[in-house]
Amino acid sequence: MSTSRLTQKEMTESEQRELKTRLDRARISHGRPLTNAETNHIKKEYIDKLMAERATVAKQARAQKKQKAFKPDPEATFSWSASTHTRGKR
Repeated sequence: MSTSRLTQKEMTESEQRELKTRLDRARISHGRPLTNAETNHIKKEYIDKLMAERATVAKQARAQKKQKAFKPDPEATFSWSASTHTRGKR
């Protein structure tokens, strides 16, 4: 199952703020404006991290949903009366 890459528009506000903070920290640590390659590298790393986190959360949700799914009782026997109409077919 291939998922498309996460874009900045699809991020929540807090995730967008975190990305901006990371870019600002990198700019300050270099002491100059970042090049496009550096900016794109930081964005790509952060988006990869976010996508991995979202994938693990989705995987846990699927596992939990599967666990809660209805499972028929193997001890029960088939009941013909449960599948027949009480008043007969019309």
